[in-house]
Amino acid sequence: MARVVESVLPYYGGAVRYEKVETKKMTGALRYGELSKRLGRPVPVPSIFVNDELVFETTPSSEALREWLDHCLASNTHDD
Repeated sequence: MARVVESVLPYYGGAVRYEKVETKKMTGALRYGELSKRLGRPVPVPSIFVNDELVFETTPSSEALREWLDHCLASNTHDD
């Protein structure tokens, strides 16, 4: 999953921020717990969250991820 995310990041410059949560580290385990509580069930691993919302429960293709990000960024430009 991380490789797919990292492969598409260069297309977006600073418009997309990426944070990898490593559950083997204390801060990652705490974040996992927070996300699971908000989701109401254990967070699938791997997964992609955007603004604390689960958007991919399985690894998407780089094309699918880029399509989704493009849609989100286009929607955000019209929210101003």
